[in-house]
Amino acid sequence: MESGKIPNKFLGVRNNKIYMDLKLIIREHALQFLPAKSLFKFRGVCRDWKLIISTPFFAHNQSLSFRSLSGLFLQTPGTPPTFVSLDPNSAGIPDPALKFLPAPTNILASSNGLLCCQALTGDRAYYICNPVTSQFKKLPKPSFDHGRDPAVVLIFNPSLLNFVAEFTLVCAFRSADFDDGTEFEIYSSKTDAWTVSGEINFAAKKLVPKSGVTVNDCAYWQTYNGGILAFDLVKNRSQVIHGCHYGGAGCLGEMNGKLCNGHVNGHTMIVSVISNIYSNTMQMSSHARLWDDKVRIQLSNEVFDGNANDDLFSVLHVESDFALVLGRRNVYRFDLKTKEIKFVVEAAQFDRKGKGIPYVNSLVAL
Repeated sequence: MESGKIPNKFLGVRNNKIYMDLKLIIREHALQFLPAKSLFKFRGVCRDWKLIISTPFFAHNQSLSFRSLSGLFLQTPGTPPTFVSLDPNSAGIPDPALKFLPAPTNILASSNGLLCCQALTGDRAYYICNPVTSQFKKLPKPSFDHGRDPAVVLIFNPSLLNFVAEFTLVCAFRSADFDDGTEFEIYSSKTDAWTVSGEINFAAKKLVPKSGVTVNDCAYWQTYNGGILAFDLVKNRSQVIHGCHYGGAGCLGEMNGKLCNGHVNGHTMIVSVISNIYSNTMQMSSHARLWDDKVRIQLSNEVFDGNANDDLFSVLHVESDFALVLGRRNVYRFDLKTKEIKFVVEAAQFDRKGKGIPYVNSLVAL
C-alpha cells in the first residue's frame, strides 16, 4: 500500500460515517431554523426525521428558532384571504382561506406564527389560530362591543419554558360612553379573560384597522388624520404622535428596536425611525426631531410603471432589513441595506387601501 493512501474498503466506511454525521447535524441543529412548509417536505426523507419533526418538542424549538417573515396575508373585504409567500418553495399555507375556522373571518393581526381573526357573522368572535397546523382558540366575548373594524395588536413572544403559546390581544375601540374617546381592552391567555383599561384617549379620533404594531411593550396604530396612537401596556398610558407624513398608504414597523414608518413620496420609498417620542410634548422653541429618515430608495422604472402619483403605491410591510411595496400590479421587495428592488408576486386584484398582514411560517402550538 502506498504511503498516505487509504484503501478503498475503508473509504466507503469513512464516507458513510461523514454522511451519518452530516445527517445528525442537520437533524439536531439545522431543521429547527426552517419554515413549516420545508419541514413538511423533510418528513419524507426518512422515518427518523418524520418522527422528530412531528414531536411537540421539535415544534416548540422551531417556533423559538424561526422568526423570519415568510409572506403576507392579503384580504379584500367580503372575500377569503390569500397568502403571498416570499419563497413559495419553502414557506406556504395548506389552507390560506382558513376554512378550518368555524366561520368566515377577517384577519386582523399576526405575531410570530399566530393570526388574530374576527368572525364576519354572529357575535363576531375573535379567533387566534396557527394556519399551518389548523389549531385555533376562540376567545371569550369582550366586555364591550369593539365594532366591525376593530384596531387590534396581537403580542406573542415565544418562550423557552412555555410549550403552549401565551399571548396578549390589545384592542383600541371607539367609546360608547365618551364622544371621540378611544378605549382599550386587553385579553390575556394566562387568565383567559379580558381587562378594560382605565385609559381613554380623546385625540386619536378614528384608527386605521390592521395598522397596529408593537415595539418594546407599546402598541401603535395609525390614525386617519395622520397621527399615530401609542398605548403603553406597562404604564397604561396613551398619547398621539404627530409629524409622520405617511398618508393613507404608509406602514408602521420595527427597525432595530424602534418604531419606524415606511411610505412612498413621489418616486422615493422612505423609511423613517422615531428618534424622540417625547418631542411631542416639548416647547415650541425646541429643535428636537421626532422622526429621522433612515433609508431612501428611488423607485425603478419597472416599479413606477407609468404611475402618475404616489397614491398608487402602498407599503405593506417594513422592518430592519427590507420593505414590501405594492405597486400598480405587483408586490416588490426593497432591500434596505443594498437598496436592491426585486419582484415578488403579481397582486393586481388586491385592495389598494387594504393592509397586508405579515406572517411567520411557524409550528407554534396553541
